[in-house]
Amino acid sequence: MLATSGQQFQDWSANYRVFEQERIDIPTLFSAVIEGVIDTLPEGAPIVGAIDDTLIRKKGRRIAGTSWRRDPLGPSFTNNFIWASRFLQLSLAMPESADRPSPARMIPVDLRHCPSPRKPGKRASDEQWKEWKNASSLARISAEGARRMRVLREELDRQGMRERQLIMTADGTFTCREVFKNLPERIDLIGRIRKDARLYKLPTPEQENCGRGRKRAYGDRLPTPEEIRKDQSIPWLDIRAYAAGKEHLFNVKEISPCRWKHAGGERTLRLIIVRPLAYRLKKRAPMNYRAPAYLITTDLTLPLEKILQAYIWRWEIEVNFRDEKTLLGLGEAQVRTSRSIETLTPFLAAVYAILLLALEKVGGRRRSLPPPVWQRRKSEMQSRTSTAQALRELRAEVWGDSLSERNKNSFMSAKTSFMKLIHLENCAATAVCYATG
Repeated sequence: MLATSGQQFQDWSANYRVFEQERIDIPTLFSAVIEGVIDTLPEGAPIVGAIDDTLIRKKGRRIAGTSWRRDPLGPSFTNNFIWASRFLQLSLAMPESADRPSPARMIPVDLRHCPSPRKPGKRASDEQWKEWKNASSLARISAEGARRMRVLREELDRQGMRERQLIMTADGTFTCREVFKNLPERIDLIGRIRKDARLYKLPTPEQENCGRGRKRAYGDRLPTPEEIRKDQSIPWLDIRAYAAGKEHLFNVKEISPCRWKHAGGERTLRLIIVRPLAYRLKKRAPMNYRAPAYLITTDLTLPLEKILQAYIWRWEIEVNFRDEKTLLGLGEAQVRTSRSIETLTPFLAAVYAILLLALEKVGGRRRSLPPPVWQRRKSEMQSRTSTAQALRELRAEVWGDSLSERNKNSFMSAKTSFMKLIHLENCAATAVCYATG
């Protein structure tokens, strides 16, 4: 960040103090991002978001909020543990079209550090153990996810979007009792459940009034989602959605209404089963199949096409994590205190979101720099500009004026000493020599 802005020859301590002293208002930054995303959406269209958590590997044992975590990228036959920090992110989707199946780009609108409380020592008192258990319950990632969705809903209401529907998509981590129990009003959830989940029908009037006591909330038990998928008597429905670079025809089954004990007895749900897509790794190769998806949603009126398309867009939050870590260096800053971590990391996510918003403002496909020869065919096939291409465009604009003012001989002249370079007011011309990615 310092080298890109031409500050590689200046004192860097003031930049570190900016994040240490809480001089940056992170909620205000993300509020502007949310406003920018809403401005790109059609009038009355639902707002689609995604929620997920990620780990950032660390080495220092004194970094605040770090602990041993299960590695989600480890092999399936064993559990690997890594020393890492945990973060929770919320993103909002910006689709290319609201009338037909189309791709979408997820824009981060919230990033929060979610550490686990330190476990008391062996000599801790019973009161300390009780406080730790209560703190651990509040620090669960699912509980924090429900709280952050509530904050997002309140921010949308503050910006005049009280009547706009908010649809959040999540994986199995957030499709649980903790989230359903604390799901805010005017938020619909689309999540993924297990293939052996226990679902129930709604009780009939005879079952509700069969005797004394409280009303019955669950009717007869339904087959498991896997059994419903294999049931030939239930027909498949054909719907279209955009996925993996093109529009596909999906086969789905719908069971509505139903209830799930993890969602509570008063919440009615819809079960959607998606048949796996067939694909070939190469021409004339044997046919492979992706895994089936079992989705559950609290929205009982939204068309199946929009529900499936919204969940497919959820994958873009994984793209956000990849870009933030590999291109922007999320988590690479050498900060250790909790205040710095809670300020600097969300600041980088907000900068990334503003970059994507600026890219969409110019059409989302700006490519003034010609690609290398080995990427030309691939670049021509791409439907949108990637984050790496957007960063190259930004560097070209930031450094272009400074580079054009100097000719080839005066760019890094041997007659100019290093000490004279330090006193230059504008060092953006030499910043290209310090670029790391």
